[in-house]
Amino acid sequence: MTASSRATDLLALHRAPEILTVVNVWDAISAEVVTETDGTKALATASHSIAATLGYPDGENIPVAEMIDMCRRIVEATDLPVTADLEGGYGDAPDTIRRAIAVGVVGANIEDQMKPVAEAAAQVEAIMAAAAAEGVPDFVLNARTDAFHLGRDRDRVEVMAAALERGKAYLDAGAPVVFVPAILTEDEIVTLVDAFGPQRLSTIAIPGTPSLARQQELGVARVSFGPLSQNVALTALQELVEEVQRGGGVPKNLRILN
Repeated sequence: MTASSRATDLLALHRAPEILTVVNVWDAISAEVVTETDGTKALATASHSIAATLGYPDGENIPVAEMIDMCRRIVEATDLPVTADLEGGYGDAPDTIRRAIAVGVVGANIEDQMKPVAEAAAQVEAIMAAAAAEGVPDFVLNARTDAFHLGRDRDRVEVMAAALERGKAYLDAGAPVVFVPAILTEDEIVTLVDAFGPQRLSTIAIPGTPSLARQQELGVARVSFGPLSQNVALTALQELVEEVQRGGGVPKNLRILN
């Protein structure tokens, strides 16, 4: 399949009434495991997890070349469309998107980092133009607003107002989906979906958020898991080590991956 057709497929998954769930991956083997699990329709990378895998702290500390190379490895490990978490774009978001498309990525998260709204919207427009110029007009930009993430100490009503303003600006600039990572209540999800339209809101799975089934009923397009999936894997590793140190052995119900 071409990058353009994979992007079209990924966009269709976001537009479908059935919610798209993406359990984030961070390297080739995690991509293979998630791909081979029944029900998986697309893959999403987690920038925090990739950075940690390669020994970097989160927050654009990883060189962009290393991030893109891991995205390449993940794309090559699956036959499913891949969307990449590319933080704030590493100083040049349109160019980073071009580099990601070159290795087969057909969607991306880009943080607004609470830049002025006009500047952030212009960046969205530039990203979509860059993707179209690369022959991928259906590139699935999951335009992230950090209104809640960076506004934890602000009045919740003001934070919601900022998220609504920014999300609508990004949709107007050509983004097909807006990502609002936060512990959102059901009422807040309703407010966001009403403002953006059904199948335009992307959320993150955090303990305390409504169930996947309920979010689907409310019109959410996609739910991702961020670094939580890697945390689950590392917790299992830590528990194995603890059991070994207690004199135990390999769990009898352990699934051996080929």
